[in-house]
Amino acid sequence: LSGGPFRLVTCAHGLSRMTPDRVDVVVVGAGIAGLSVSADLVAAGLRVQCLEARDRVGGRLLSAAADGGGRLDLGASWFWAGEHRVAALVERLGLQTHAQHLAGDAVYDDPQGARPMHGNPVDVPAFRFSDGAQALAEARAAELPEATVRLSSPVVGVRADRDTKAVQVELTGQVLLAEHVVLAVPPALAVGAIDLPDVEPDVHALAARTPVWMGNMTKVVAQYDAPFWREAGLAGSGVSHVGPLRELHDLSGPDGSPAALFGFAPSDAGSPAVGADDVVAQLVRMFGLKAAVPRQVLVQDWRRQAWTSPAAVEHLGAHHLFGHPLLARPAMAGRLHWATTETSAHSPGHVEGALAAAERAVAAVLASA
Repeated sequence: LSGGPFRLVTCAHGLSRMTPDRVDVVVVGAGIAGLSVSADLVAAGLRVQCLEARDRVGGRLLSAAADGGGRLDLGASWFWAGEHRVAALVERLGLQTHAQHLAGDAVYDDPQGARPMHGNPVDVPAFRFSDGAQALAEARAAELPEATVRLSSPVVGVRADRDTKAVQVELTGQVLLAEHVVLAVPPALAVGAIDLPDVEPDVHALAARTPVWMGNMTKVVAQYDAPFWREAGLAGSGVSHVGPLRELHDLSGPDGSPAALFGFAPSDAGSPAVGADDVVAQLVRMFGLKAAVPRQVLVQDWRRQAWTSPAAVEHLGAHHLFGHPLLARPAMAGRLHWATTETSAHSPGHVEGALAAAERAVAAVLASA
């Protein structure tokens, strides 16, 4: 229990027991939203504990090592012009970015075969994180005091503490008291994985219906020795009505290194896993024989990520529920706050949306302090 949120006390009869400490705010989830909430509240002088179920920070910002150096994004990849929160954070943290590759023709793939399009209507101007999107979360986490973030610490319950008028946050065999709780995990995951008996029924029901961005998606990355498609006049982007990937893009790093293509395969929870061999066959069909020998193929099935997608992710409601006003307001008598991209009215589904939601939650906590 070293470093945990507990202190040892001695009872009147001489036996020792563990009693929970009390902090100002517990943040559930160490994705970019949760880390930003934690960092901003710590900067405001509050005592914060950020609890993360995974053994890493970043959530849906996940970057895997490329063969030969660099990193390849298996989750979020882009941000766009006008997304000023991301741009400002990137600049302040000193992270390197580069422009999404756009030049060349996209490829259209249907049952009649694959063929180049005229130009590239698939991609739009965007920016990428040169060391992977997870670097943004890692840099944000590095700003926090030691032991603020606790990894491998899934929360199993959040309820009102009737005696202390605080919020009781339950982990396996542990309890932590706080004035406020910020749920920085997808709402549907929160109500599916955490016992929330004191959340208002209409809020609980709405959270359960709100889709998880990327929750029904498999992202596949194929790394190559060089971006050979560019030499052939192709952009590395495409649309397919055959699959398994439906939408494809160039994922190469600055100056084309590491060289990679990636695509999305949307599906429901009952669909079979996407196979690397099927993806390579599709890439050969769309981009030529040089696609047949990738250095590695990385498959990230977000449907099967327990700390991202609830079990019934395919049955969740429509995207029009993103940014719903009910999830923008504190619940549990003003003590529970939502802070993920799904709850943002601005750029929902984007990193910018996660930062906007974090900003809103921080303001609500500070306003009640």
